[in-house]
Amino acid sequence: MAEAYIVEAVRTPVGKRNGGLAPVHPADLGAHVLRALMERSGADPAAVEDVVFGCLDTVGPQAGDIARTCWLAAGLPEEVPGVTVDRQCGSSQQAIHFAAQAVLSGTQDLVVAGGVQNMSMVPIAYASRQAAVPLGLTEGPFAGSEGWRKRYGDRPVNQFYGAELIAETWDITREAMEEFALRSHQRAVRAMDEGRFARELVPYGEVTADEGPRRDTSRAKMAALKPVMDGGRITAALSSQVSDGAAAMLIASERAVRDHGLTPRARIHHLSVRGEDPVRMLSAPIPATAHALAKTGLAISDIDLVEINEAFAPVVLAWLKETGADPERVNVNGGAIALGHPLGATGTKLMTTLLHELERTGGRYGLQTMCEGGGQANVTILERL
Repeated sequence: MAEAYIVEAVRTPVGKRNGGLAPVHPADLGAHVLRALMERSGADPAAVEDVVFGCLDTVGPQAGDIARTCWLAAGLPEEVPGVTVDRQCGSSQQAIHFAAQAVLSGTQDLVVAGGVQNMSMVPIAYASRQAAVPLGLTEGPFAGSEGWRKRYGDRPVNQFYGAELIAETWDITREAMEEFALRSHQRAVRAMDEGRFARELVPYGEVTADEGPRRDTSRAKMAALKPVMDGGRITAALSSQVSDGAAAMLIASERAVRDHGLTPRARIHHLSVRGEDPVRMLSAPIPATAHALAKTGLAISDIDLVEINEAFAPVVLAWLKETGADPERVNVNGGAIALGHPLGATGTKLMTTLLHELERTGGRYGLQTMCEGGGQANVTILERL
């Protein structure tokens, strides 16, 4: 049976909104991790058969197939192509899936996967408006679709509404979410202080560490914030941070490992993606995880470490309730509430951290999942070698 191996994985520190990475062109952010990836892996860049990058809001500096632009901006061989993927927040996790599937199919042997996003330079609302208004379109991808309205009505389709629905459906209190958010910051600060991210990071200039974690946050500060929606429970403190960053990973076949003298660090044990209610949107990791475990015959107790993206606190808390996973194995170094969520890069960023933490702790299996626009969720299970 064919195997897909992870040979190397790197990421930039995650910059906060208007922070140290804000002025950096997305192509240069992506180029930075690509150069480091090739140098650290020892692979011949000319042997790479494709570069698959995740990115959302591909307008302005993120337009024009940013995967290809990043590779060229890195000074790497022109004969290597690139393709940009948009599965919303799971874009670069899907990039890993596409890269692994190419290797597993035997059609390619050495593929780079990753993602990049500069949310400071290309804000979400700006990107949507910039793309729609000049064309005379009503803003929003669903507006005006009779098929959508017939199926889903006129309910709001946005992440804050979805997060509120999850908190309501699973009866998750604001207090419980604030406790979770505080723990995310505390775990992230501990991980930074203990140097847990040191091996995976590629500093960019003076940005040498993640900028998001708050050492001085508290439950009292969180409790003082107003909800985003009137009468709601979700506040900014319970949401992922607007961020900038990039991450990249090298996926290789057995033949590539042999021919290029590479050292595999993990194998892709499982990959899948599932969908559910696109209005609630953010709860898809629950059925997606159940599907992945059923396909592999693993139990949640077999999973040593989990990375589930903290798009909003209720996403993870509802997932914990449904799966029965041990919270002490989940997001052990904090999550996006503290560390940030550079949309198109987050999937590969999380898997980079998962790989390094499995190596640090000696765990065997690591599972990653994340909620995505449209009510979708990718699941990847790694086996450390």
